Amino acid sequence: MRTLLAAALLLFATACQSLRADKPAGPLLVHSVYVTLANDTPEARAKLIDDCRTYLAPIPGIVAFAVGARDEGLDREVNDLDFDVGLTIVFRDRVAHDLYQPHARHQEFIARNKDNFGRVRVFDSFSAAR
Repeated sequence: MRTLLAAALLLFATACQSLRADKPAGPLLVHSVYVTLANDTPEARAKLIDDCRTYLAPIPGIVAFAVGARDEGLDREVNDLDFDVGLTIVFRDRVAHDLYQPHARHQEFIARNKDNFGRVRVFDSFSAAR
């Protein structure tokens, strides 16, 4: 019985330590990027979207990732139509974002795609939602 209790306490302590290690250092950081392509074709949009998924999505510290072409059917007066591809990455905290920026995969993504970047707009904000 003592061995079972000791094992249970050890398992509980390990689980608690794991939870503390995964706890963000601060609020989530939402990184939204809107790209207007210099050469906007369906193929160019597909290449950029594929490269985002291939090079950026696997980078550590990302808790949510979404990328896609602008929905041309959404053209209300309040919609900003001045972009071709939108990317939103939610980082576990500001530290994860700061490690992402110089990451080799991020730098390779930029090198592969920068020649077709017409305009790039970046919006970073904190989110307390969990």
